Formats: sequence, C-alpha cells, structure tokens
Amino acid sequence: MEKSCSLLVHFDKGTPALANEIKEALEGNDTARKVDAMKKAVMLLLNGETLPQLFITIVRYVLPSEDHTVQKLLLLYLEIIDKTDSRGKILPEMILICQNLRNNLQHPNEYIRGVTLRFLSRLNEAELIEPLIHAILSNLEHRHAFVRRNAISAVMAIYKLPQGEHLLADAPDLIEKILGTEQDLSARRNAFLMLCNCAQERAVNYLLSHAESVSGWGDLLQMVVLELIRKVCRSNPGEKGKYMKIILSLLNSNSTAVMYECAGTLVSLSSAPTAIRAAANCYCQLLQSQSDNNVKLIVLDRLQELKASHREVMVEMIMDVLRALSSPNLDIRRKTLDIALDLITPRNIDEVVMTLKKEVVKTQSKELEKNGEYRQMLVQAIHSCALKFPEVASQVVHLLMDFLGDSNVASAIDVIIFVREIIETNPKLRESIMARLLDTFYQIQAPRVATCALWVVGEYSLSLPEVEAAISTIKQSLGELPFFRVAEDGEVIDSSFSKTTPQSTRGLASHSAPVVASSKRPAVLPDGTYATQSAAAEIAITAPSVSLASVGAAANLRAILLTGDFFLGAVVAATLTKLVLRFEEVQPSKIAVNKAVAEALLIMVSMLRLGQSSALPQPIDNDSVDRIILCIRILLGSDDVIKSVWLKGCRESFVKMIKDKQQQEIEEKKAKAQILHAQPDDLIDFYHLKSRKGMSQLELEDEVQNDLKRATGEFTKDTDSSRKLNRVLQLTGFSDPVYAEAYVTVHQYDIVLDVTVINRTNETLQNLCLELATMGDLKLVERPQNYTLAPEGRKQIRANIKVSSTETGVIFGNIVYETTSVLDRNVVVLNDIHIDIMDYISPASCADVVFRNMWAEFEWENKVAVNTTIQDVKEFLSHVVASTNMKCLTPSSALEGDSGFLAANLYAKSVFGEDALVNISVEKLPDGKLGGYIRIRSKTQGIALSLGDKITLKQKG
Repeated sequence: MEKSCSLLVHFDKGTPALANEIKEALEGNDTARKVDAMKKAVMLLLNGETLPQLFITIVRYVLPSEDHTVQKLLLLYLEIIDKTDSRGKILPEMILICQNLRNNLQHPNEYIRGVTLRFLSRLNEAELIEPLIHAILSNLEHRHAFVRRNAISAVMAIYKLPQGEHLLADAPDLIEKILGTEQDLSARRNAFLMLCNCAQERAVNYLLSHAESVSGWGDLLQMVVLELIRKVCRSNPGEKGKYMKIILSLLNSNSTAVMYECAGTLVSLSSAPTAIRAAANCYCQLLQSQSDNNVKLIVLDRLQELKASHREVMVEMIMDVLRALSSPNLDIRRKTLDIALDLITPRNIDEVVMTLKKEVVKTQSKELEKNGEYRQMLVQAIHSCALKFPEVASQVVHLLMDFLGDSNVASAIDVIIFVREIIETNPKLRESIMARLLDTFYQIQAPRVATCALWVVGEYSLSLPEVEAAISTIKQSLGELPFFRVAEDGEVIDSSFSKTTPQSTRGLASHSAPVVASSKRPAVLPDGTYATQSAAAEIAITAPSVSLASVGAAANLRAILLTGDFFLGAVVAATLTKLVLRFEEVQPSKIAVNKAVAEALLIMVSMLRLGQSSALPQPIDNDSVDRIILCIRILLGSDDVIKSVWLKGCRESFVKMIKDKQQQEIEEKKAKAQILHAQPDDLIDFYHLKSRKGMSQLELEDEVQNDLKRATGEFTKDTDSSRKLNRVLQLTGFSDPVYAEAYVTVHQYDIVLDVTVINRTNETLQNLCLELATMGDLKLVERPQNYTLAPEGRKQIRANIKVSSTETGVIFGNIVYETTSVLDRNVVVLNDIHIDIMDYISPASCADVVFRNMWAEFEWENKVAVNTTIQDVKEFLSHVVASTNMKCLTPSSALEGDSGFLAANLYAKSVFGEDALVNISVEKLPDGKLGGYIRIRSKTQGIALSLGDKITLKQKG
C-alpha cells in the first residue's frame, strides 16, 4: 500500500556527492548553510532517496538549533522520514526526538509551540504521541490563539487515530467546554470542526441550542456549520426541516463565501421551488457584487446546473442573469448568453430581445477593443431568438442591418447570414428587408459580406420595382464603365474620378490595376474612305490601396474589384443574370429588357477585360472566367430549363439546406434529451436493493468498482476481449532474457501502461527496473522502482503518464537488471510505443461560418494526396470519416446525386480543446481511380501531422 504524502516538491538533483555536502553543511555552525542543506535533504527524501546516514547528524547538530527556519525544516524532515520498520514497529532511534518535541511544546516562543503542534497533527504513530499527551493538553489553555488553534487541531488528529479514544478519552468533553469559552474565531472553528468529525451529536446539539445566534458567528465557523448540516442531512434526510431556518439566515451573510456555500447547500438539500429560487437569487447577487472574473465564471457554472435541473424556476431569473452582460470579459458574456438563450419563452422573449438590442447599440461606441467580437456574439444570440420566435424578427432585423458595413468582418457576416435566413423563413418581412438591404448596400466593404448580399438581392428581388432598384444599386456600386481609361493628354484617370494627374494616383492602390491608354491612327473603312480610330493599349498604375473614399462613396463593389477579387466579379455576373432573367418575366416592354441585357453584358465584358490584362499582378482565375462567360451566353439566349435552374433551383437548394440545419438541431436536442432523461419503459436497476438478493457489502463495493473500471476501460467484458488484445503491444522479442508486453489504456489526460515482465532465464534477476522516457507533450508521473524477479517469474508494473496535448507522442525505454553471474548491468531495449491520436479526438460540430473562420486563421496545414483502392467518392468519404473519428459537417443533401466530384468538410475536437479541420476534395479519374487531396488544418503542428499520418495509413481501405 502506498503511503499518503502531505508534501510534494519537485527536485531532480540526487547524487551521493550531494548527500555528503548536506552532511558537512549540517555539522557546521553557519545557519544559512544549515537551512539550505535541510531544504535539499527534504527534497531528496520527497523524490525517493532514503539518506539513512543523515538521521544521527540531524539529531546531533540540528535538534539543538534555536533558529525558527531550521526548526520548521526539521519538523518537515521528521514528517517525511520512515518512522517504522518493515513490520510496522517504531524504530528505536525515534525515541531520541520525543524529548525534543516535549521541549518544543513547552518552549517560551509561541511560534515554536504552534508549528510543533501542527506537526503532531500529521503524526500517525501512537507510541511517539503517547508521552506528549500531557504537554499537548496544557497548550489548550495557552494565552496565544495561534497555539490554542493548533493544539485543538492536534487533539482532533490524535483522537481520530485507531488508538485515539484510548489516548484522549475525554477529548470531546474538553473541546466542548473550550468551544463555550473561546473567543478567537479560528480556534472556535477548529473546536467545532473537531466535534463535527469526532462527536457529531455534541456538535448538532450545540448548533441547535445556538441556532438564533448562528448568523452572528464568523464566516470560518459558518462554513463548518454548513458542512455539518450537509453531513447530517445526507445520513438522515428526515431532519432537513430543522436546519432550513439556519440556512436561510446564512443566505444574508456578509461573507460572500458563506453565501455561495449556503446556496449550494440549499440546492443539495431541497428541490422545492422556494428554496431553488432563494439559491438562484443568491447566485445572481454574487454575480453582480463580485469583481473577480473567475468567481463570476464559477457562479455562472452553478446557474447552468440549476438551469439543467430546475428550468422553470430559472426562467423567472433570466433578466437577473442578463445583468452579467455589463462585465467587459468576453467569456462571462458568452456564458451568460448561453444560459439566457436556453431560458427564453414566449412570455419573456420581448424583454430579452430589448436587452440584446440595447447591448448592440452600446457596441457602436469605440471605447473597448473587443466591441466587434461582442457584437458578433449578440448578433448570433439575436439570430437564435428570431429563429425560435419569428414574431420578434421584425424588431431586430432592421437594427442589425446597420452593421453590414461593420469593420469586424465576422460580425458583418453573421448579420448577412441572419438576414438571408430570416428573409426565407419570414416571407412577410421580405419586402421591407429588401428595401433596407438596397439602402445599406453601399456600406458593405468586406468581399464575403458583399457576395452573400448579392445572392440575397438576386434571389429575393421579385417585383418589377425591386428588380429595377436592385440593378440600379449594383450599377452604382460598380461606378462608370470602363473601369479605367486614358485622357487625351495621356493622363491616367479612373472613369469614376473627375480628373487625376499621374502624381496624384500614387496614393490610390497597392495593387496594380489595369488602365486603358489610347493612340490615334488612320484606318481604311469598307467604302474605301479614311477615318481615325483609337487603338486601346493596356497600362497599369501602382499605388497603396483602392479605398472607398478614393473611388467614391457608393462604388464599393468597384473598390473590391480593383483589388483583384474576381470571385466577387463572378458573383456580380451571376446576380445580374438572375435579375435580368426575372426582369424579362415581369417587364412587358421588350425595349427595356434589351437595354437591361445590354447593360449587364457591358458590365461582364468590362470585368473580363479588367481581369485579363497582362499588367495585373493577379490575373483573373479560370473559374471566374468560365462563370462570367456562362452568364454572358445565358443572357444572349436561354431556354425555359435554364431559366428554371437559375430562378428556382438555387432557391430550392437553399431551402433544403435550411431544412437540413433545422433537422440537425432537432436531432441534437433529441440526443441531449436521451442523455438527460430515461424512457418510461426503461428497466430500473436499484443498486442498493442488491443486498436484498444476498450480496454482502463487500460484494456490492466490488460490483461498483468493476463498473468504474468498465467505464474507464480498465475492465472489459468477454465480448470485448478481442479489443483488449488489440491494445496489447509487444515491447521485447521472444528470445530476449526478459519478455515484456504492455496493455495501454488512454483516459483523457492520462495514459496507463500495464507492463507484464517475465523472467525467461534460470537466474534470479535483481534490481530489475523499467526505465521509461517520453517524447512530445508526455510526462512520466512516477520514478521507477526496483524489483527482484525469480526464475520464470513474472511481475505486473504500472506506469502513469500525463498528456497535455495531441502532439505526436512516443514512449520508449529499457529494462535494466543485474544477475549474480554477470556483474555489469544488463539492458534490454524496448520497442517504441506511439500514442494514437484517435484516443484524443471525438466528433464535434460547428457552424459553417465558424469553420471557415478557423480555416482562414489556422496556420498549420498538412496536405495528403488521395491514394486509395476505393472507387466511389461517397464510399471514400464514409471510410475517411470512420477512420478519423470525425464528423462530416457537409449536409447529406449537398452530397446527393450521382457525381464524380465530391467536396466535404470534417470536424473534430480533442480532449484538450484543440480543433481539427479536414477538407476532402476528391474526383473520379477517367481510369476509374480516385484522385484529389485531403487537407488538414489546426492551430498546432502536432494534431495536423498526427491526423495526416493516420489518414495516410488508413485511406487505402
């Protein structure tokens, strides 16, 4: 059995030379050197060294010292050393320290007395304590509270020993008398705690006889009172009523610690709505009064627990909880919003939304740096409210649309996604939302927000005025065409500028943007006459940035295009195509339709000319070119099938995506409900009734222990034996003199190695030691012990390793032993143990926007080429998902159909909170095989490399 340890200090220096240095320093007269030597001796003992030669030196040279630091270190030393032999008998030399301890207990200095009494409270050997009983009891009446406090603790510790009642038979009487007369708060607390632990009935009687005055006791004593009440009510639930008045009186304590403990006690003892409401009120008061962020987070955790078990009561407290949003800490705000969103009902939705709107307005001030991030959280919360209760959507959607041009891009993206979903789920708001979106369109600065807004404009502009307004807004945002031209005097100007000299263009853009220079030359016309025509030649200008201010307040799309973002150009072309096709349906005038087609074609051709300029540092990509050309061909002539795809198919796909999302949320809620609540027809297993079936208490405890082992993976059923065998790793060869194999159990932050070592020789192996070392974020917890192994004998050695991240980890080492025939130490090198990343990651889900943000933010990427024998893209995706223990975020509706291409996103989280992102892009090649790439991204290098290695090994099928 391992000994209990009350002190632990890491120290990795242990050499025989150091032991000699310590001995020399202790024998000297220099107090500073003596203190340093005692510290080293204590740390060596804590790390497994025995140092038997030091005891007599310490008795001779350290015991007589009067220095307080030396005396304190001496007591630590005496606490650590072994005081008994292998049979449990007191070592004879321990008698030498008894006289010293008695002298300390009678020392004129109260500090020496106090620390000695504190040492005795940790001493478990009754033979050493018995001669000191009289001196300990005499300190109960010492004039100094520090001595009395520690004397009471020593009496309690001695009384709890197996022989304690024999050594101190009248201790409860003595302590009860002291409790009645003691004035010092901490000493009273220790006295009451002694009665609680050793004479519970006396403590209960004392408490009930002083019930009226408990609220005036100090906070230390009140905390022990609450502990006693919990203990008594747990063993005898019928007595809860006696103590409820005391608990309610302590709820108004001046000590916040007592208030917190009191609320927790109230919740544990009663589930009555009145009690839960009182506890919740107490937590909300603490939330407002405490300035420490950690305290607020702990209180929010308690409120989260109350919400899970007493939701009806917590619904009434939602506005009190929302007051925590006044804290500037984002973690507190996030947790507060999470709690509040689960408590929304039709009765309180208006109040909640009003509060959230006020908070959104507050974020417009630029006083705090993280206002943008907080605004994003509020937008997501309002989005959630609007989806649950559509009637409030009209109150918030117009307010949020003011933030489409927010400098915090993530917040603006959340707003436009909210608008996109609300306009589909609330048809009544469509017209007002479209009008507001077109009014605020010029404020949009971020390309991702602009592309989403353009999609909304193209899909939901249905009436003739809406379509005309939409086309006009896009034209204004693009500015005059062409995008660049050259004046007659050779000056480079933008079509949207009044006039710009070559020098003034230097402040325009960091990107090279194409411009058109013209020269005049004669040309022969078809009828044989001469005329002058302009030949266009492209040149480029270079400047720091193209900003909205320089291009014009309304020409925001033009500014983005001039930075080389041609994906936006393709989206503009697609949006114009949809608008013009719908314009044909709602506009009876063919002239107006032809004019709209011509203007749209001019814009598209201008974008192609801009993108295909050789002077551009980043020419237009092929995908955007193909997309724009497709739009041009559709406008030049389209049939009903193409119109149906463009005007109805896109919307239907979006509606399907929304339904998939809602279905997924419903399934997640059902899964949570199944975890929290059992079904009415489930069998109930009454553990405590097993004793009625003839099981003894010991058998019952064994059964519970097996359940714990089964939960942590240590114990498996017969059906799981093959899985257990798969986790056994052979560490040495069969021909080695020592055979070793390990069973590896991974449980969150711990790895347990159960190593079986077998002596295959006919000799006794002495000082056999399993020496392990780790690479990566692994740390060995214990130092190895030495064993003696008989011929053909075996030994189970357990090693515990702590894990702090999913970095690639390797455990390696040796088995070292000695034999009588060979004097040198023998070494058997062990095979390396590689830690499997699959033990640390589990499937998780996140929003598409969050996934994209993380994908852009994470710096580590591992690109794995597809190399598999599987020939179906969907089968390959399923295989990768199963092999990597990840969740596919791409909805099943997006993977429907029979196609040779597939792109999907996978996501998982590690037990350490790390995110693992995977994108699979695969296509079926002409020869039937699959080609493409799997990209893994993460914040840390380890998870990207480990997951990449795993996919490389498993992808072949």
